[in-house]
Amino acid sequence: MTTQTLNIKSYMLGPDAPNELSTEDSGRVAQFLHTHLEEYGDALEDIQACLVYARERGGSVTYAEENGEILGAVITNRTGMGGFIPENILVYIAVHGQTRGRGLGQQLMETVLANVEGSVALHVEAHNPARKLYERLGFTNKYLEMRLTR
Repeated sequence: MTTQTLNIKSYMLGPDAPNELSTEDSGRVAQFLHTHLEEYGDALEDIQACLVYARERGGSVTYAEENGEILGAVITNRTGMGGFIPENILVYIAVHGQTRGRGLGQQLMETVLANVEGSVALHVEAHNPARKLYERLGFTNKYLEMRLTR
Protein backbone atom coordinates (compact mmCIF):
# COMPACT_ATOMS: atom_id res chain seq x y z
CA MET A 1 0.00 0.00 0.00
CA THR A 2 1.42 3.40 -1.01
CA THR A 3 1.12 6.34 1.36
CA GLN A 4 0.14 9.54 -0.42
CA THR A 5 1.43 12.83 0.93
CA LEU A 6 -0.08 16.20 0.03
CA ASN A 7 2.58 18.87 -0.31
CA ILE A 8 1.60 22.55 -0.61
CA LYS A 9 4.29 24.75 -2.15
CA SER A 10 4.11 28.54 -2.16
CA TYR A 11 6.41 30.95 -3.97
CA MET A 12 6.54 34.73 -3.74
CA LEU A 13 7.59 36.21 -7.07
CA GLY A 14 8.77 39.60 -8.25
CA PRO A 15 11.78 41.87 -8.62
CA ASP A 16 12.61 41.71 -4.88
CA ALA A 17 11.73 38.04 -4.40
CA PRO A 18 14.02 35.05 -4.86
CA ASN A 19 11.85 33.68 -7.72
CA GLU A 20 12.55 30.07 -6.77
CA LEU A 21 9.71 28.70 -8.88
CA SER A 22 11.38 26.67 -11.64
CA THR A 23 10.49 27.16 -15.28
CA GLU A 24 9.35 23.54 -15.38
CA ASP A 25 7.01 23.96 -12.38
CA SER A 26 5.72 27.24 -13.80
CA GLY A 27 4.80 25.40 -17.00
CA ARG A 28 3.16 22.56 -15.05
CA VAL A 29 1.06 25.06 -13.07
CA ALA A 30 0.00 26.90 -16.24
CA GLN A 31 -1.01 23.64 -17.94
CA PHE A 32 -2.88 22.45 -14.83
CA LEU A 33 -4.86 25.69 -14.61
CA HIS A 34 -5.59 25.65 -18.34
CA THR A 35 -7.03 22.13 -18.00
CA HIS A 36 -8.85 22.40 -14.66
CA LEU A 37 -10.35 25.90 -14.78
CA GLU A 38 -12.86 24.37 -17.18
CA GLU A 39 -15.69 26.85 -17.97
CA TYR A 40 -13.93 29.61 -16.00
CA GLY A 41 -10.65 29.26 -17.88
CA ASP A 42 -8.54 31.31 -20.22
CA ALA A 43 -6.17 30.50 -23.04
CA LEU A 44 -2.88 28.90 -22.00
CA GLU A 45 -1.06 31.97 -23.33
CA ASP A 46 -3.03 34.22 -20.97
CA ILE A 47 -2.18 32.05 -17.96
CA GLN A 48 1.47 32.08 -18.97
CA ALA A 49 1.34 35.89 -19.31
CA CYS A 50 -0.09 36.07 -15.78
CA LEU A 51 2.92 34.09 -14.53
CA VAL A 52 5.32 36.40 -16.38
CA TYR A 53 3.61 39.39 -14.75
CA ALA A 54 4.01 37.78 -11.31
CA ARG A 55 7.72 37.16 -11.95
CA GLU A 56 8.37 40.68 -13.24
CA ARG A 57 6.09 42.83 -11.07
CA GLY A 58 5.20 40.65 -8.10
CA GLY A 59 2.78 37.97 -7.14
CA SER A 60 2.64 34.44 -5.89
CA VAL A 61 2.16 30.88 -7.04
CA THR A 62 0.83 28.26 -4.66
CA TYR A 63 0.09 24.70 -5.59
CA ALA A 64 -0.73 21.38 -3.97
CA GLU A 65 0.96 18.26 -5.21
CA GLU A 66 0.52 14.61 -4.34
CA ASN A 67 2.91 11.96 -5.66
CA GLY A 68 4.15 14.38 -8.33
CA GLU A 69 0.67 15.31 -9.59
CA ILE A 70 -0.67 18.84 -9.17
CA LEU A 71 -4.11 18.75 -7.53
CA GLY A 72 -4.72 22.48 -7.10
CA ALA A 73 -3.08 25.79 -7.95
CA VAL A 74 -3.43 29.54 -7.32
CA ILE A 75 -1.78 32.56 -8.94
CA THR A 76 -1.96 36.08 -7.50
CA ASN A 77 -0.59 39.29 -8.99
CA ARG A 78 0.46 42.43 -7.12
CA THR A 79 -1.53 45.40 -8.40
CA GLY A 80 0.82 48.17 -7.30
CA MET A 81 -2.23 50.21 -6.34
CA GLY A 82 -2.47 49.72 -2.56
CA GLY A 83 -4.73 52.18 -0.79
CA PHE A 84 -7.32 52.63 -3.51
CA ILE A 85 -7.33 49.15 -5.09
CA PRO A 86 -6.44 45.95 -3.20
CA GLU A 87 -2.71 45.24 -3.30
CA ASN A 88 -3.28 41.74 -4.69
CA ILE A 89 -5.63 40.15 -7.18
CA LEU A 90 -6.23 36.44 -7.13
CA VAL A 91 -6.19 35.78 -10.87
CA TYR A 92 -6.46 31.99 -11.06
CA ILE A 93 -7.48 29.17 -8.74
CA ALA A 94 -8.43 25.62 -9.67
CA VAL A 95 -8.70 22.27 -7.98
CA HIS A 96 -8.59 18.96 -9.83
CA GLY A 97 -12.15 17.76 -10.48
CA GLN A 98 -11.56 14.44 -8.71
CA THR A 99 -10.50 16.19 -5.47
CA ARG A 100 -13.17 18.90 -5.23
CA GLY A 101 -15.22 19.03 -2.06
CA ARG A 102 -12.40 17.73 0.16
CA GLY A 103 -11.15 21.09 1.47
CA LEU A 104 -8.15 21.47 -0.83
CA GLY A 105 -9.38 24.81 -2.19
CA GLN A 106 -9.69 26.13 1.35
CA GLN A 107 -6.17 24.91 2.23
CA LEU A 108 -4.77 26.64 -0.85
CA MET A 109 -6.67 29.86 -0.11
CA GLU A 110 -5.54 29.90 3.54
CA THR A 111 -1.92 29.42 2.44
CA VAL A 112 -2.17 32.23 -0.10
CA LEU A 113 -3.84 34.62 2.35
CA ALA A 114 -1.19 33.88 4.99
CA ASN A 115 1.64 34.63 2.55
CA VAL A 116 0.56 37.77 0.67
CA GLU A 117 0.68 41.22 2.23
CA GLY A 118 -2.29 43.54 1.97
CA SER A 119 -5.82 43.17 0.71
CA VAL A 120 -6.87 40.63 -1.92
CA ALA A 121 -9.51 40.97 -4.63
CA LEU A 122 -10.89 38.24 -6.85
CA HIS A 123 -13.58 37.85 -9.47
CA VAL A 124 -16.06 35.01 -9.19
CA GLU A 125 -19.09 34.16 -11.28
CA ALA A 126 -22.32 34.39 -9.28
CA HIS A 127 -23.14 30.72 -9.93
CA ASN A 128 -19.63 29.39 -9.16
CA PRO A 129 -19.80 27.03 -6.13
CA ALA A 130 -16.41 28.39 -4.94
CA ARG A 131 -18.18 31.63 -4.06
CA LYS A 132 -19.30 30.09 -0.74
CA LEU A 133 -15.68 29.30 0.15
CA TYR A 134 -14.61 32.88 -0.54
CA GLU A 135 -17.43 34.21 1.62
CA ARG A 136 -16.46 31.86 4.49
CA LEU A 137 -12.91 33.23 4.24
CA GLY A 138 -14.19 36.80 4.65
CA PHE A 139 -14.48 38.04 1.06
CA THR A 140 -17.41 40.37 0.46
CA ASN A 141 -19.12 41.60 -2.68
CA LYS A 142 -18.48 45.33 -2.52
CA TYR A 143 -19.05 46.27 -6.16
CA LEU A 144 -20.75 45.13 -9.31
CA GLU A 145 -17.98 44.76 -11.88
CA MET A 146 -18.57 46.22 -15.31
CA ARG A 147 -16.20 45.96 -18.28
CA LEU A 148 -15.85 47.54 -21.66
CA THR A 149 -14.06 45.00 -23.84
CA ARG A 150 -12.46 46.24 -27.02
